[in-house]
Amino acid sequence: MGLAIHLLGVPRIERDGQALPSPRGRKVWGLLAYLLCNTAPASRQRLAELLFEEAEDPLATLRWNLSELRRMLGLDELRGETLALRLPPTVYVDIQVVTRGRWADALRVPGLDRPLLEGLAFSKSPSFDVWLATERRHLRATTEEVLREATLARLAAGSAPDAADLAARLVGLNPLDENYQALLVRSLAAAGDGLGAARQAASCRALFMRELGVPPGAALDAAMATMTAAPTARPATGRAAAIAQINAGEAAIGAGALDAGLQCLRHAIVEADATGDAVLRARARLALGSALVHAARGRDEEGAVALHEVLAVGLDASPSLAAAACRELGYVEFLRGRYERALVWLQRAAPLARDDPAEQARIATVHGAVLSDTAHYAPALALLDTAVALAHAQGDAKQHAYALSMRGRCLLLQGELAAAIATLDQSVALAQQCWTAFLPWPQSLRAEADLLRGDVAAAADRFEHAFALGCQLRDPCWEGIAGRGLGLVAIARGEVQQAMDILVDAAARCVRLPDAYLWGKAYTLDVLCGLAVQHAPTRAMGWIDELQTLAARSGMREFSVRSHLHRGALGQPASRPAAQLLSCGIDNPVLCALLDQARADALQKM
Repeated sequence: MGLAIHLLGVPRIERDGQALPSPRGRKVWGLLAYLLCNTAPASRQRLAELLFEEAEDPLATLRWNLSELRRMLGLDELRGETLALRLPPTVYVDIQVVTRGRWADALRVPGLDRPLLEGLAFSKSPSFDVWLATERRHLRATTEEVLREATLARLAAGSAPDAADLAARLVGLNPLDENYQALLVRSLAAAGDGLGAARQAASCRALFMRELGVPPGAALDAAMATMTAAPTARPATGRAAAIAQINAGEAAIGAGALDAGLQCLRHAIVEADATGDAVLRARARLALGSALVHAARGRDEEGAVALHEVLAVGLDASPSLAAAACRELGYVEFLRGRYERALVWLQRAAPLARDDPAEQARIATVHGAVLSDTAHYAPALALLDTAVALAHAQGDAKQHAYALSMRGRCLLLQGELAAAIATLDQSVALAQQCWTAFLPWPQSLRAEADLLRGDVAAAADRFEHAFALGCQLRDPCWEGIAGRGLGLVAIARGEVQQAMDILVDAAARCVRLPDAYLWGKAYTLDVLCGLAVQHAPTRAMGWIDELQTLAARSGMREFSVRSHLHRGALGQPASRPAAQLLSCGIDNPVLCALLDQARADALQKM
């Protein structure tokens, strides 16, 4: 009860459960949505230009709309030259529940499946129309994330029929997402509907061939096999056997014997369950979930079920194990560009890890990487500094290398080359000592620094080594990031067609598996779009559309800006103002230089 703001679906405001009269004019809803979705304060001038550029007196029209909004909310807010809407914590806002709340609360949002400001259009305010389209894509993707989390949690709790219903709803929203299809198949199989699971798998294969021209990957087959992969034999020796199976499974996976290791870990769960020891049951599930996420390609969804089970059986018994499970779930969301849901998990993990510095380092690393991906560079760097210090203090060389690589990337993206090189050199040295399978990532970033300094030969050597090692490891993330670098080298050498071929291949490699790192694809598409605008403008728009959609759905803010800059370079006049609007709150000298150049180019053409 109290004040409730519903912006998903047909917008409305309720007080004590009763709908209030709608405001006079749809721009009031647009103003409210913008202020709630953008936490950074906005000047009156910017809001007037954004929403009321067609009015005779935009500032006067803004004043009237603000007074109407204050009347509707019953709050004495939104006064002064710089405006930000600070609502009391008791006010219910549906979009905030979906983006920041736990899945159980988000699932109850009445308009969960509906678009933002459904039925409203703002064609006379083109910049705002671009912003609204971006937010609609983003909230649609977040809705999918909520349904996916809910499905995984229902599976982990043993409520397979409910999971199947939620997964079917999810597939209805996005039928071409292989992860969602596999989750529905897994849910149907877990519910005992083997025939339904087989039919869904066949339907998925036909859909993918018809719409995409390629079959789905191994995740679908793995979903069919999952229910028969778990051992069912009664345990023989209890606690000691469970611990032995965990140790054996982790050792086997570390040695590269993945299938044998996974089977040991599944046996460990059976043994642990027989003991009734909640900590041991959680530990066995964490081991399996982490192995599926990190060692088994394309198996993140199966791993996420095991991680949800950790929380179901061990949340109270072992806060440290629960923190690790939350962090791993956040990491899965991070890889797939579901950043707001990743933050929900990481914020849940942090207080559970208060007595575990090693886990704090892991949480801070993923959290910093999430903020870097979404162009919140200053807070990202602060968190990554903390992660580096904690990992170093704990003597965890692998975690130290990972934290350093993310810190180096953050510096590189902001053009701070000297600091980036020093940091990445440390990461490369640690990876060479103890973690060869990780080496292509910092090595590729270090190579890009060489390229930015003008040392094409050194960059080529590093990129070639990283690409060869990534291919040996069959890691799509490493292949993609190194392949992007080889495309940059070809551009530097003036080999335009070869560069384009390499970049197209790299973009495909990035997402060869359904749980690959989506930021890498956006990073590659950005280079491909820039090259195509200059040398193949007839092909450029398709790649720009792909980059814009990916960035909008995930919340990769800087890539949203860059996609509109590419559109502007192709001569679309509304795109440059849209890029300027979407860049608000992004503090990156490199991006600022691109925006300044775009403005200069536009003035030159006038």
